[in-house]
Amino acid sequence: MYEHISKPLAPPHKFRSRLVRSLLLGLAMVVVSLAIGMIGFLYYFPSMDWADAFVNAAMLLSGMGPLAQPMTTAAKVFSGLYALYAGLMLVMTTGVVFAPLVHRFLHALHVDEDALKRNK
Repeated sequence: MYEHISKPLAPPHKFRSRLVRSLLLGLAMVVVSLAIGMIGFLYYFPSMDWADAFVNAAMLLSGMGPLAQPMTTAAKVFSGLYALYAGLMLVMTTGVVFAPLVHRFLHALHVDEDALKRNK
């Protein structure tokens, strides 16, 4: 997907395309993770409505923690597993979204001046 260190930097339009693609993939990861959390909160917390399930799942995905206190054992297990999953998803989504920027920066450090001139 990315050019090798021996190749010149990708042209700006290709870089922008990579950025958009990674942002869309990151957004999809967040939406799927949010849906998983909302469904779990609705199932394991019977008194919770959609808005409360959304805010609890969003808070966990953002790294803040849930608002609702789990009362049953199943709710506690789900909350703990979803919290672990949410922490990993936060790191993975950040990696996916910033990968093109980090790659371009690191690649630019290794490209010689002639390669930059040929790429423009």
